[in-house]
Amino acid sequence: MISEKQVHKHGFVKLLEVMGSDEEVENAARISYGTGTRKVSQTRNLIRYLMRHQHTSPFEMCEVKFHLKLPIFVMRQIVRHRTANINEYSGRYSIMSDEFYLPAEKDVHEQSKQNNQGRGKELDEGNKQLVLGRMYDVNEHAKGCYRQISEPNNLDGFYEGFKGIARELARVILPVSNYTECIWKIDLNNFFKFCNLRMDSHTQQETRDYAKIMYELVEPKFPICCEAFEDYMFNSVTFSQKEMEIIKASLKRIKWSYGSWVMSKYELSERESKEFLEKLKGVV
Repeated sequence: MISEKQVHKHGFVKLLEVMGSDEEVENAARISYGTGTRKVSQTRNLIRYLMRHQHTSPFEMCEVKFHLKLPIFVMRQIVRHRTANINEYSGRYSIMSDEFYLPAEKDVHEQSKQNNQGRGKELDEGNKQLVLGRMYDVNEHAKGCYRQISEPNNLDGFYEGFKGIARELARVILPVSNYTECIWKIDLNNFFKFCNLRMDSHTQQETRDYAKIMYELVEPKFPICCEAFEDYMFNSVTFSQKEMEIIKASLKRIKWSYGSWVMSKYELSERESKEFLEKLKGVV
């Protein structure tokens, strides 16, 4: 069954196919150990162990396939994930979409003064309307020009006998706000890497919107894997050597006690608790 969610006014994400499950990730991992090692109750612990120690190949045995409708500028971010297989709508063979992306009023911000890739504070209401109006005008003008030069029997403004230009040339006048479509397939390990980057708060808002919905559609299919991803990748942080020196210096001032409270309070398995305490001992 195809799962689908709308994104913005004209876009969508469809989850077309899923190959695998949490159990398939487990089975792929256990082939390394041979028979007689599997216990159903250990599925979650094993998957979390794999994610925690970056044993990624079992996750690569599962795949997800999407149908995406999205603005070209978002597509250009997604296509950078070269581990995915992509087939995009062709503007050489077919007429391009006449739909264009316009940001919501709340998303119209000025350029950030701290980050050349990001947005700053929100514009005032008057300037928002001016910006959105000009964006709309540009999109409509591009749409009209595309139709004029690509339609074979369009005589508006052209000499008699004009039959339109090639579609591969006509498309060059369209802005990156124009919508395109693609089929996008990726294995689960690289899907998590994609989500870790594209759901991050530093990612452009529009791209983040698509990544979040893609993840929301996949999460029910791989609930244990996604739980491990959130714990050990998306909601975790990495410290540099210098930062570790600061942490060590700070922790030496605190008296630590180790015990079963770690497992009971934070719902860690015995193995997770042991590994955590060993890491903690290493810094204090």
